[in-house]
Amino acid sequence: MRYALFFLACLLPAQSKLPTLNEASFPKMLATHKGRIVLVDFWATWCVPCRAEMPQLVKLSEKLKARGFDLVTVSADEPEKEAAALQVLKQDAVAAPFYLKKAGDDDKFYNLVDAKWSGEMPAMFIYDRTGKRVRSFLGETPVKDIEAAIQKLLP
Repeated sequence: MRYALFFLACLLPAQSKLPTLNEASFPKMLATHKGRIVLVDFWATWCVPCRAEMPQLVKLSEKLKARGFDLVTVSADEPEKEAAALQVLKQDAVAAPFYLKKAGDDDKFYNLVDAKWSGEMPAMFIYDRTGKRVRSFLGETPVKDIEAAIQKLLP
């Protein structure tokens, strides 16, 4: 598994742009994961807690992927920080899918994801197999608490 992650990390530098997510594409992205439990992690290069939990989320993804779990990471960095975001993804061996938030209207985007979310980081959202948001984690949350919530949804 480590070699597979290393291989994926080696491929990442060839990618110079992150696919973007906006108000229209976010629901479409979720639909591609129908039938799986999804954790959408919004993070940023400047967010120290986000950076600290990323390696733990990668390990969690490796552990649960075979049971129907997908980790989706979304950088909330400004477009001029995209290269730095790509570097973090490479450094932490984060497997795709990963995106860059590029909302036309941040407030509408946050509302679409969760009406209680105002954009603070870290922010993570769990979606069930039908694509319905079932849990939100706003602010620093121990990864063990996130895993416990995910485990309840997995077979």
